[in-house]
Amino acid sequence: MFARKWILLTSIFLVIGIFLLSYFIKGISTDPKMLIRLEPKNLSLVNLGEIVYQNNCSSCHGSNLEGQKNWKERDADGYMPAPPHDQTGHTWHHNDQYLFNITKYGIEKSLQLNYPNNMPIYEDVLTDIEILASLSYIKSKWPEKIQKIHDEMNSN
Repeated sequence: MFARKWILLTSIFLVIGIFLLSYFIKGISTDPKMLIRLEPKNLSLVNLGEIVYQNNCSSCHGSNLEGQKNWKERDADGYMPAPPHDQTGHTWHHNDQYLFNITKYGIEKSLQLNYPNNMPIYEDVLTDIEILASLSYIKSKWPEKIQKIHDEMNSN
């Protein structure tokens, strides 16, 4: 009897989870008119984002969002080192849509200018949800005051 109830409850939760996931996935599209919003309070998204960040971003931006040394100065090859994504960097100075576009399409395509850089383009590597998740994870690590400033920037 206990096993049947457990199977029934597990099945119900699984169906609900699949429904919610499919609803969420449909809500994220590559439509340029769609408004992108980071969700640093969404723990599921932030947990996914931490995994995505550690697997794709931390090798350059640091496992603790600290960035590379001397990130404000060009290196010997003329490239800017990866900036920190914590509160000491400038990531929080840019709105959600900009951050999403830079991550997905790269700096040059997003800004439509020639800007040699080492930032990978994730358009064919990460899904939109994974990009949104990684950026939400980054934002979740900022102090509350900076998150609020960033929220205000996105409300305009």
